[in-house]
Amino acid sequence: MNMAELIRIEVSKPINNKGDNFLTGTFTDDEWENFAPHLSVVDLKVGDVLFKSGEAQSHVYFPIDSIVSLMCELENGEGSEFAIIGNEGLVGLFIFTSNFTTSSSAIVQCKGKAFKLNASIAKTKFDQSSDFRRLILRYSQVLMSHAAQTSVCYRHHTIEQQLCRTLLLCLDRVKTQDITLTQELISRMLGVRREGVTHAAIKLQALNIINYSRGHIHVNSRDGLLNKTCECYDVVKKEYEKLFTNKF
Repeated sequence: MNMAELIRIEVSKPINNKGDNFLTGTFTDDEWENFAPHLSVVDLKVGDVLFKSGEAQSHVYFPIDSIVSLMCELENGEGSEFAIIGNEGLVGLFIFTSNFTTSSSAIVQCKGKAFKLNASIAKTKFDQSSDFRRLILRYSQVLMSHAAQTSVCYRHHTIEQQLCRTLLLCLDRVKTQDITLTQELISRMLGVRREGVTHAAIKLQALNIINYSRGHIHVNSRDGLLNKTCECYDVVKKEYEKLFTNKF
């Protein structure tokens, strides 16, 4: 299954399209009927902070066409991204195993819509529904693999390879070749200096793989990104594909 092939439509109340997010898309009709009354559709803007480190979280989010970065930050404000979440997942996974707080932050990377669900209701569903609990536990395993592979990528691969990986993961989660990512946001995501991001973007632009201007990236060649990225993209992609192709 290719996440990039998911057809999205603008949604409005009442909510009736469970397939707008891959996790909710696995629900049976009965499960969806049970969930839908508790969901709302919200617009997420670039830079919106869905939760901060150490703060209690009141809601979880199922992105539709938005993308959210999970970040770990140091006391001086520096840090890096360890995973991104789009229409394949859920933002706020830790509420199912903790007291609704975490050491990471969630920041909107690409604007769009998301299903929003009260965290207490989500936790109750997790406790009461074995099917939902099994889905969340499997998704947890995939997200941990994503985070582990990202940490290896930061240590062993170039900024150019990391940028290509990030762009490809974004393309898998949005139905467009245009991505809004500022230089500052990319540098925060990768945990590198802005000059490094600029140099990598210039190299990709010189090869006509991307066009980069004023925080806007247009991907001219997905194949070009694939040729320049590292093995980490394929490892992460295959983990998510297994989540939705294997039976629960």
